[in-house]
This record gives sequence, C-alpha cells and structure tokens, in this order.
Amino acid sequence: MEHRRHPFCRLPLLLLIPLLTGVIASMVGITTDADAGERHLKPFTSDGCSLFPDGTHTQQALWHDCCTAHDVAYWMGGSQRQRQQADQALSACVAQVGAPNIARLMLAGVRVGGSPYLPTRFRWGYGWPFLRGYAPLTDTEIVRIKAYLHAAGVTLTVAP
Repeated sequence: MEHRRHPFCRLPLLLLIPLLTGVIASMVGITTDADAGERHLKPFTSDGCSLFPDGTHTQQALWHDCCTAHDVAYWMGGSQRQRQQADQALSACVAQVGAPNIARLMLAGVRVGGSPYLPTRFRWGYGWPFLRGYAPLTDTEIVRIKAYLHAAGVTLTVAP
C-alpha cells in the first residue's frame, strides 16, 4: 500500500520560502528601490547606557554622555565598519573619563548584544525597521537623519 501525501502538506513550506528569502536578503544587505522608499526612520531616543549603569555609585552619570553619543550612532545604523567605529569610540570615551576597566567590559557587551539581527530596542540601526542589517546609509537617509537629530536638538556630524 502506497502512502500518498496530501497536496496541502507542502503548503507550510511554500509559505516559508518568501519569508526566508526576505530574511536572508535583509541579512546580506540586498534591497530593492521599493524597500528603500518604504524605510521608516523612528525619532531618535536614548536611554543612556542600555542595561548598564550610567556611572559609578558616587558619580552616577560619569559616562552617560558617552552612551548617548553611542546611541546616536546605533540609532542611525550603517555599515559593519561604522558599528565597529562607534563601539571603539564608546570604549575610548569611557576610558577617557577614567574608567578603563568599565570601558573594556562595555565594549564586550555592545559587541555581543548590539547585533542588528537581534530584536532589541538597542540593536545596531534601531531607528530603522528590524532586519535592516548592515547597510551603508544613502544620501537620502543621511538627510533624514540630520533632520531628526536637528529636531531632537542633537548636534552631530553624520558621515556616510
């Protein structure tokens, strides 16, 4: 007796193919003109040093400004190299205010927890929809970023 599969048994797999294709395309940075036109940038937000103290017990905001600058970079997103530069800048800033051991710990934390492929509120590129991944900022996106930062009262030079 031959066992025949019902034609609908393949349906879940067929429905997953477009979803997986979209996820893979996002992960490797493939976009279409339609994708670029529909990207929505959320207003800039910062919670200081996400899931980490903003300073010591006696100086509670010691490296808060370092974290806020880092949040601006993470909100904007961009290439993998830009993320590495942002993380190094955070580490250097925290070390400069007098906490080199904390700087090393924070660097390890952001390198592990800041991936653009984790659905967190502090991921790389958190201003953009989830799964934007590592993608260089376009000229249009940079104009939009500068407008949002200006509206938020944040002064920053945005480099592509």
